[in-house]
Amino acid sequence: MDHVFIRGLEAHTIIGVYAHEKRAERPLLLDLDMGVDTRAAAASDHVRDAVDYQAVRDGIVAFVRQERVDLLETLAERLARRLFADFPIDTLRLRIDKPGAVSGVQSVGVEIERQRGDYAVCGR
Repeated sequence: MDHVFIRGLEAHTIIGVYAHEKRAERPLLLDLDMGVDTRAAAASDHVRDAVDYQAVRDGIVAFVRQERVDLLETLAERLARRLFADFPIDTLRLRIDKPGAVSGVQSVGVEIERQRGDYAVCGR
């Protein structure tokens, strides 16, 4: 399986379980590894046969901004489902960091790994 990735994507949203976290948007940092067969893209040298990084980035930023959830775990699961629905990927590893969320800690976060088969509605 080939992998393409996006590292250090910054997206802003309101997220958290505490009242002070619900008052303003905060940055989240996302890393995404996508398992995909890149042979067609390599042969054609055309983005139509590849995962379009800009489209993935734009989709993530828009999705994260609109979602209103308390937990990073919920956001990660919903985002994974959306990515499988919107892009021809077979697997993903998604990490979401929430910098400054806990005093004395640089960042907290969640990392999930999913396969397309985990979501029957996203069949290919």
